[in-house]
Amino acid sequence: MKNITKIAFLGAGSMSFGLSTFRDMFSSDTLAGSTLVLVDHNPEALARMKALAERMNAEGKAGMIIESTTDRREAFDGASVVINSVAIDRMRLWKHDFEIPKKYGIRQTLGENGGPGGLFFTMRTLPLIFEITRDMEELCPDALFLNFSNPESRIVLALGKYSPIKSMGLCHGIFMARGAICHITGVPWHDAECWGIGLNHFQWMLQVRNRWTGEDMYPLLRAKEPGFDPTFQPFSRKMFNIYGLWPSCSDDHMGEYLAFGWEGGEHGHDYAGDARERVELQEAIEGVLAGGPLPDEWKHSVGERTNVVVDGLINNRHHYLESAVLMNNGTIPNLPPDLAVEVPAIVDAAGVHPVSLGPLPESIQKLALVQAGVQQLSVEAAVHASKELALQALLADPVVNSSDAAVKLLDELWEINKPYIRKCV
Repeated sequence: MKNITKIAFLGAGSMSFGLSTFRDMFSSDTLAGSTLVLVDHNPEALARMKALAERMNAEGKAGMIIESTTDRREAFDGASVVINSVAIDRMRLWKHDFEIPKKYGIRQTLGENGGPGGLFFTMRTLPLIFEITRDMEELCPDALFLNFSNPESRIVLALGKYSPIKSMGLCHGIFMARGAICHITGVPWHDAECWGIGLNHFQWMLQVRNRWTGEDMYPLLRAKEPGFDPTFQPFSRKMFNIYGLWPSCSDDHMGEYLAFGWEGGEHGHDYAGDARERVELQEAIEGVLAGGPLPDEWKHSVGERTNVVVDGLINNRHHYLESAVLMNNGTIPNLPPDLAVEVPAIVDAAGVHPVSLGPLPESIQKLALVQAGVQQLSVEAAVHASKELALQALLADPVVNSSDAAVKLLDELWEINKPYIRKCV
């Protein structure tokens, strides 16, 4: 007999991530009888996604109980897992994070997890995260905080250092790396598996193998890559040829952590395309809610693994996770212990257990150590609401190439983000 639980889902009004989570949660009956409480500050978006959840839950025969509220404290009472996908005015502020440094000559690829953009995502996000976890300390102190929001590594690092709440992050970057390798080699997706370690968006595939035979796929990748379409992930391939391992998860994400990362593209996020996709997705959801058929792809898990984590925790399934963002504590022995790293993990009733695959190769470790210092300084700046530490974090970042530019962009972005910056501890 399956155990049941209560799961709070923050940011459930998000159409794209809400749908991804629903596809995971309602594609099987492993959580039947459990309660999923959707939480969002936007009542209209919340009502839309609750209706979609009810439809997908019924058609998938998942057997869950769906509730909704705009009050997260109501959702937390008795919860064993809190799923987090919140962001503060994401697109408007993200565009400032990208455009203002660019005005001062700073070359970013995305401005989300590294560079000045990564700093200000951290500065405005952590105060909200700590408000959430303080409520958890009061109402569900033993619950797991399951994070999907960026900057993933910095959120897990901050909570690991300053909060008693158990936390972890999930990211599909390792699947993007696997997809790229399969695309180049021609090996079917389900026939390959990757074992990677590193930082979030800066993982390196120590092993790439055939899932069924255990055969090493790296010789095939090295044979196929030189003749493959040169427009496909050229920056990742450049790093692969220099360092000998395939990195995750894309040219622009990895480029956020490197002084020369702009070679992977300086286009930034496609804000206009994102807005169009949101309109199209809303129309598709409203079509389903008006009585239209549920698209076939919505009936299957998208691989976010939310259900896998919850099932492992409450039913002691000993599930293997290809990667999870967790505090290091020696899992990657040649990176600092007080750092959030991305490694394989096992989840069961005792919690989430990182799996050590040993150290990073020394040349890659040197790159990761630079970013480790940036992330640690950024967290301290945000936790203490310190403009002085924020400047020091900027000057430690390899993306920042001018101290004068750092001061100017800091002043401008600080004023824009001032309503959200406050001490966390």
